[in-house]
Amino acid sequence: MKLEALFQNPHALPTAPKVVEELISSFNNATVSTEEIAKKVSTDPVLSAKLLRLANSAYYHVSRSIGTVEDAVLMLGFVTVRTLVISSGLVSGFKTVPGLDLKQFWRYSLYTAVSAKWIAKQTRDNTDLAFTIGMMHAIGQLVIHAAMPEQAMQLDKIAPPLDSRRLDAEQASFGYDFADVGAELAKRWKFPDVFSQAIGAFPDPLGTPPLNRMAAIVHLAAWRARVDESKLSPEEVSVCYPTAIATALSLAPHALIDDMPSLSDLSAGLEELVR
Repeated sequence: MKLEALFQNPHALPTAPKVVEELISSFNNATVSTEEIAKKVSTDPVLSAKLLRLANSAYYHVSRSIGTVEDAVLMLGFVTVRTLVISSGLVSGFKTVPGLDLKQFWRYSLYTAVSAKWIAKQTRDNTDLAFTIGMMHAIGQLVIHAAMPEQAMQLDKIAPPLDSRRLDAEQASFGYDFADVGAELAKRWKFPDVFSQAIGAFPDPLGTPPLNRMAAIVHLAAWRARVDESKLSPEEVSVCYPTAIATALSLAPHALIDDMPSLSDLSAGLEELVR
């Protein structure tokens, strides 16, 4: 199935909750009013409840209980609230996907997001952007599994969804991979260009100079999340360590293993996002 045909499939495209679409458009609107956004989030009871549980979680260490969406925006800041609502909206957009363990998929995505945020902090890049792109970098896999479940599940037998060989296997079978699909989805959902560029380039951020820093951050974060999911031994980690990309971002040697806290620590309190 060609990439264009994939997106014509009625099962392929999840529907983003209305408020998520409005928050996406706020990336390009400098005059957006936070009160207006808070009102819009408040109209979605499921997202509002989730946001309040997250805002009151151990992750944010807030000094008093947050009771309303307006409170959350005030205490956490608009950018953080937007990140949380968009991430929650993405998760709720896919209820079941043939052949995919969604619990594992979203845990891996959350681990990539918190790793990307940690790396971006070290490299002085935009941490909220890194988190959101990390959260959605593999969303193309959901689209592929939803649109052509039989072909996707055949491929799962050769290279499971979180296998490092997966991108190459998809290229060989379909002529495109889940990063291409995710980049196209980001365009169709009208995310800012940085999203589609980073998602499209993350498999090989050194492939076309100049370096796409966000793609490099997400590549390293996805590698770290995959190491965790695959429970690799220290020797295996050492063999596949993405040294060239880490060096391109001026990270210390082996920083992703030696310096980065455990991913369960980095994500503690955010598990609500992927439930």
